[in-house]
Amino acid sequence: MIWVFFIAIGVLLVGGFAALVVGRVGYDPLAEPTTTQADPVLTEEFGAGEIAAVRFDTALRGYRMDQVDAVLDQLQHRIEELEARLAADHRR
Repeated sequence: MIWVFFIAIGVLLVGGFAALVVGRVGYDPLAEPTTTQADPVLTEEFGAGEIAAVRFDTALRGYRMDQVDAVLDQLQHRIEELEARLAADHRR
């Protein structure tokens, strides 16, 4: 009688695996990241204090790349602006 139980468990396992492979059962190993705070944005004329205060949400493999990329783009533009201003001051 126990063999009926094992056959039923086997059928359920095979059926579940087949449904997973075919796509009938959804399986999402990486869920969408949840945001615990607003996206970090620096003001137009940010300073060192604002950079130190930037915080990013954590994700599966570290920080959320879109947030980090946005802040790095802002930093790059600001550094380019300051370098251009410094070069213009040295030319005078």
